[in-house]
Amino acid sequence: MEQRLTPKQAEWTPIRPKKRLDWIAVLNATFLILISLLCILPLIHIVAVSFSSSAAASAGYVRLWPVDFTLASYMYTMSRTEFWQSMLVSLTRIGIGTPLNLLLTILVAYPLSKESHALRFRSVYAWAFFVTMLFNGGLIPWYTTIKEYGLLDSIWALVLPGAVPVFSVVLLLNFFREIPKELEEAALIDGAGHFRTVWSIFVPISKPALATLALFSMVEHWNSWFDGLLLMGNPANYPLQSYIQTIVIQQNLSNMSRDAMLDLALISDRTLKSSQIFLGSLPIILAYPFLQKYFVKGIVLGSVKG
Repeated sequence: MEQRLTPKQAEWTPIRPKKRLDWIAVLNATFLILISLLCILPLIHIVAVSFSSSAAASAGYVRLWPVDFTLASYMYTMSRTEFWQSMLVSLTRIGIGTPLNLLLTILVAYPLSKESHALRFRSVYAWAFFVTMLFNGGLIPWYTTIKEYGLLDSIWALVLPGAVPVFSVVLLLNFFREIPKELEEAALIDGAGHFRTVWSIFVPISKPALATLALFSMVEHWNSWFDGLLLMGNPANYPLQSYIQTIVIQQNLSNMSRDAMLDLALISDRTLKSSQIFLGSLPIILAYPFLQKYFVKGIVLGSVKG
């Protein structure tokens, strides 16, 4: 027997709206998934080729999974003393260059983030830095300057010419301008000077921005290869990317022994390139997760309350 609702029950029965599919969210998720696949699949293919046999890689059988799994390319690459020397040079370059970039970026961005009445000729200084992003003196004056300072064939030739990344300065000074002025005024009232303010107030609040700039600096130093070829006369001082460029791209085998060349003949050119490319990108891949957590944090959430 069908149960009927009383008029009072019918009056208080909530009406649940029908759930509608949010097509904008679906399209957004689909787009992000496609972009992620475009970034991940090439790396997976490179890894698969590096672990595949020479015959399978040369025949084009490898897609996203290794064929005839082997570690020959990695064993050959890791047996090379030059590879580890170049790796050490690149790690030293990052260890010196990244902190130096961040330090100088902070020291330049802080005064440029002030108003014109607080720093005279602030606009002139800002435009002077900005012009360097658009124009430069050219390759020959750049090389001559480094040579005259006696920096050739040293780690400082790879670090000092780009010690002040102007693009990072522009990003950080705009970030500093978004920090509430009440924080700086409170620090100044408490007797803190500019150095104490920047290191105790601005830098801790700016961890998300500084982490991003640190990643930019690390990637820039790690991927640079052209300056290593120009500024390093001794191949033993090449950074990793310069070493890979000479061995893999230029196929410069003049420094190899006879046994090393025989081992190279047993390895496919594709597997050797893939293994070195993967090993060259591995440190940045490992460092990224430790910096990613800062990207999604609030900038000054809760620092000033009304």
